[in-house]
Amino acid sequence: MAQWTSTVGAAQLARQLQAQRARPLAPGTRKPPAYRALADGVRLLVLEGRVPVAARLPAERELALALSLSRTTVAAAYEALRAEGFLESRRGAGSWTAVPAGNPLPARGLEPLPPESLGSMIDLGCASLPAPEPWLTRAVQGALEELPPYAHTHGDYPAGLPALRRMIADRYTERGIPTMPEQIMVTTGAMGAIDAICHLFAGRGERIAVESPSYANILQLMREAGARLVPVAMEEGLGGWDMNRWRQVLRDAAPRLAYVVADFHNPTGALADEQQRRALVEAARSAGTVLVVDETMNELHLDADVDMPRRVCGFDPAGSTVLTVGSASKAFWAGMRIGWVRAAPDVIRSLVSARAYADMGTPVLEQLAINWLMRTGGWEQAVAVRRDQARENRDDLVRALRRELPAWEFEVPRGGLTLWVRTGGLSGSRLAVAGERVGVRVPSGPRFGVDGAFEGYVRLPFTVGGPVADEAALRLAAAAELVGSGASSSAEAPRTFVA
Repeated sequence: MAQWTSTVGAAQLARQLQAQRARPLAPGTRKPPAYRALADGVRLLVLEGRVPVAARLPAERELALALSLSRTTVAAAYEALRAEGFLESRRGAGSWTAVPAGNPLPARGLEPLPPESLGSMIDLGCASLPAPEPWLTRAVQGALEELPPYAHTHGDYPAGLPALRRMIADRYTERGIPTMPEQIMVTTGAMGAIDAICHLFAGRGERIAVESPSYANILQLMREAGARLVPVAMEEGLGGWDMNRWRQVLRDAAPRLAYVVADFHNPTGALADEQQRRALVEAARSAGTVLVVDETMNELHLDADVDMPRRVCGFDPAGSTVLTVGSASKAFWAGMRIGWVRAAPDVIRSLVSARAYADMGTPVLEQLAINWLMRTGGWEQAVAVRRDQARENRDDLVRALRRELPAWEFEVPRGGLTLWVRTGGLSGSRLAVAGERVGVRVPSGPRFGVDGAFEGYVRLPFTVGGPVADEAALRLAAAAELVGSGASSSAEAPRTFVA
């Protein structure tokens, strides 16, 4: 059986390598031999996630023609990559990308920063803000007032409270997506929703296509479920989905599921446009792939002139292709573990039936609190507070980073909660280790990739502002100095919760 899960065409790989060549060499750097330059170029594409791990590379002759090089040069480059652990080959199956054994990979144990460390450590691991008061308190008080009738029941609502299901359905309908309560299942956060979907649709060994990079906790959830992850590289910067790559992966790998974040993607902040959304739904439908769309960042548009595209499920009126996941955790507060799935009624019935063997249902009091917020208009006011917090923090963090770390590269997203930063050639894993030493906790890029990609990145959330953002940038600069001087070890990435 072939070990690769996707393919990279010769013309596509040649374009990516030629784009790299456009970057000027550092002063004093000598031009390497052609085979070495080619091997280094492919290695960098793998580490940055531009070429997925386990992607089949073109045959030597095909790549030589595309690059106008000799086949001997390409063969020498492939041999160098095999020797370094970035390429594996087998007769009859071709050659596919890999990451060397011992390369830092995401830790299995992802845990939050202990409360006693909050005074001395700046935690940039969690993309979560404090609760938007007074709305949390008001919502809980409102829920307590409405609780007595439910206290006289068994309290077991596997599909969710009828009132909240109806409220969520009505909100989709108001936004131009006709939805019935029978199309909604309330879950314990977005993680609970995606866990239920994976167990229903993708058994152990099934392929799931994911953006590369993608949300770290979902990647880990899918690994634990035994899925075979097929990474699909994003466009550079805030370009969103690369539809040519998506069509190719859906056609060649035939994944059972595909997981995407269309709205202010975690971690890059990209916002998929309507053309990309329509095209992805059409490609998934043609391939027979179920498209799981994470909308947890949908309401976190931070700039006033952002024109939000139509929701992805709006391009699937029959509901046969798109499963939509929403949550209160990002837009409102991470401590409010309420999520939901929007899907066709028969899918919801199957999810509800399967849930009897998992968590049984979602806490009634929290459902009543979210329902109170949505019914009274408190939700919109709380989300407005959240947007203001995130916008101010984003702007403060961007200014501090540009002042203290001018060599780090990023594009400023217009919404969401995260900044995806290229660290000027420094190892993200080593920066995470050094950061622990100087008092700032930051997740490294490989946590958001498959099998060790994105070593040259870190993710920075908009969770601190003002003087704390300034201090965080100073500590990151100190960590970068440690890494640059060789005073940090990359032997093991720290255990960091990535929300």
